[in-house]
Amino acid sequence: MSAVEPRPAPGDEPAPDGPHHLYDQVAEASAALVIEHYSSSFGLASRLLAEPVRTRVRNVYALVRVADEVVDAPRPDATRAQQAHVLDELEAEVRVALVRGHSSNLVVHAFARTARRCGIGHDLIDPFFASMRTDLFRTVHDQDSFERYVYGSAEVIGLMCLRAFLADEPGPEAAYDALAGGAQRLGAAFQKVNFLRDLATDEGLLGRSYFPGVDPARLDDATRDRLLDGIDADLAAAAAVIPALPASSRRAVRVAHGLFAELSTRLRRTPAAEIRQRRVRVPGPAKARIAARCLLRGGR
Repeated sequence: MSAVEPRPAPGDEPAPDGPHHLYDQVAEASAALVIEHYSSSFGLASRLLAEPVRTRVRNVYALVRVADEVVDAPRPDATRAQQAHVLDELEAEVRVALVRGHSSNLVVHAFARTARRCGIGHDLIDPFFASMRTDLFRTVHDQDSFERYVYGSAEVIGLMCLRAFLADEPGPEAAYDALAGGAQRLGAAFQKVNFLRDLATDEGLLGRSYFPGVDPARLDDATRDRLLDGIDADLAAAAAVIPALPASSRRAVRVAHGLFAELSTRLRRTPAAEIRQRRVRVPGPAKARIAARCLLRGGR
């Protein structure tokens, strides 16, 4: 493995007095603010994580969100080449921060602290940026490019979170090897659900089609069900390893899994013609019921 060698991070442990401590806190508060504004479902689940895991995972997701916005929400007059340049600069900032442990970009600084503490290395970071870059220049995928894209855009995020879950556990490398497959399947399921529910936006606004061989404008119920069968298989594989997660992360992952399983169910009940026109959501009250049901299961 090419993971970064874990190093203590001031925010993860009682920190010595010094001006850097306030900077670390502001960086992590900035990461939390990004999550608050961009992801309601993730925000709900992340609140169930114990500290310091909660902060670490938010730090990971904040960087992911910023990179995604560089690709999907450019300035109105930006060209693809300019977007690519901004993404390249962000990746370069991450690389430097992993070595120095400091960045003037608050979200990058927060991410680097977590990466250095938890052993998140270039084996996971590089595929992520490669997938983000793919979105700038590729609009249709074949099976090989789809699998590479899902790995870099989603599966590695599951693996980064797993690193954060296990950093303070005994025997983290053995546990990581045992749980990595489930983490990847969960990340893949989340991404594929989003591909299906965002079908209209991805094709109409961004000009992208992710599922190989699927024309978004001609999605039918049989194709919808075929795609959801694969998603449900990923969710089932992920569910099998959730009981082996540390107690500090188990409840939150179970809630996130439950929310996306509900999305899969709702998508299966929605005619393909409607999926082509609108984004299927889980209403707030339903999210609360799912969270409560998952929490009633306790630590199992």
